[in-house]
Amino acid sequence: MSSSPDFEYRAYSKPRKSAGFAFLTIAAVALLGVLVFPTPYVIEQPGPAYNVLGKDDGKSIISISDAKTFETSGHLDLLTVQVVGNREQSPNWIEIFLAWMDPARSVLLIDQVFPANQTVEQSTAESSAMMEQSQQEAIAVALKKLGYETPVELYVSEVSKQSPSSGLLVAADYVRSVNGVAVTKIDELRAEVNKYDGTTPLKVAIVRAGIEKSFEITPVKDETDAYRIGILVGYKYEFPVSVSLQLADVGGPSGGMMFALGIYDQLTPGELTGGNHIAGTGTIDSSGKVGPIGGIRQKLYGAQQAGAKFFLAPEQNCPEVSGNIPGGMKVFKVADFEDALLAVEKIGKQQDLSSLPTCSTN
Repeated sequence: MSSSPDFEYRAYSKPRKSAGFAFLTIAAVALLGVLVFPTPYVIEQPGPAYNVLGKDDGKSIISISDAKTFETSGHLDLLTVQVVGNREQSPNWIEIFLAWMDPARSVLLIDQVFPANQTVEQSTAESSAMMEQSQQEAIAVALKKLGYETPVELYVSEVSKQSPSSGLLVAADYVRSVNGVAVTKIDELRAEVNKYDGTTPLKVAIVRAGIEKSFEITPVKDETDAYRIGILVGYKYEFPVSVSLQLADVGGPSGGMMFALGIYDQLTPGELTGGNHIAGTGTIDSSGKVGPIGGIRQKLYGAQQAGAKFFLAPEQNCPEVSGNIPGGMKVFKVADFEDALLAVEKIGKQQDLSSLPTCSTN
């Protein structure tokens, strides 16, 4: 009789151990999958802030010659966003979960950041081209505000391989017209290309090394159903003042407004910021219009981490800004360079700021 309990214990203990081992094995495999298996996401998080009135890698971010410059102080911070992951290596699920829980970070589908038909190298090249164009327009806006003339031409900065323009147009060509219609702005060029009737090639007139040429180019549709001829274009200005903008490893057009403010500050007497720490973001075009940007929430937190107390946000980004303003920060909305300049001047002179439009009621 005494052997019965022992027998029952031995009979049932093995299955329980096996079940426990199986559970641990499944959990370990699941954890390994969380750590190893790729995800369809990338993470956006605050990147470094750069004071355009200061230096990067020991070099002045803004260098001006052929004109009198003045001492500056304070901060005009240009903000950046870091992307964690790409098509070759995406974040793991634990990193994604932690990012979802962090208000300073965002989780996006890879396709939103890296289009399926675009390599990382192509994306980087496009971002660099946009930064170059943005800088040119920032210089133009600041100099125009100071009364300078800034003649401009539309030029080809890059020709995509195996595109309709490959083998015809080359980098540094100046674009003059499409089907006889003069184009002097990027939007005008896009509009004329999108008039393609699907049958007759476009006649694109350019100037190369001082010689006028014309090519017949047949556009193709991209993923948005817009016609493209496979070129990146930018503006070449003839500036009466030499302005060099030095900022390594930063791409995209979103620093345009802050560059324009920094250039204007160096070319005008007095210290525009009054020693205050001001951050901001926004594209800028040659007319001075400030445009919306991506990653506004990350840039707000990046500005807070850098110590900024004031933030200049594009008017069109205000719906994203509202409800995401870090504590202790005042956010002003700006539609153009005049709005941005007025805000900085008022902050710098310690004037009443209540009349400035904001992205919130706080």
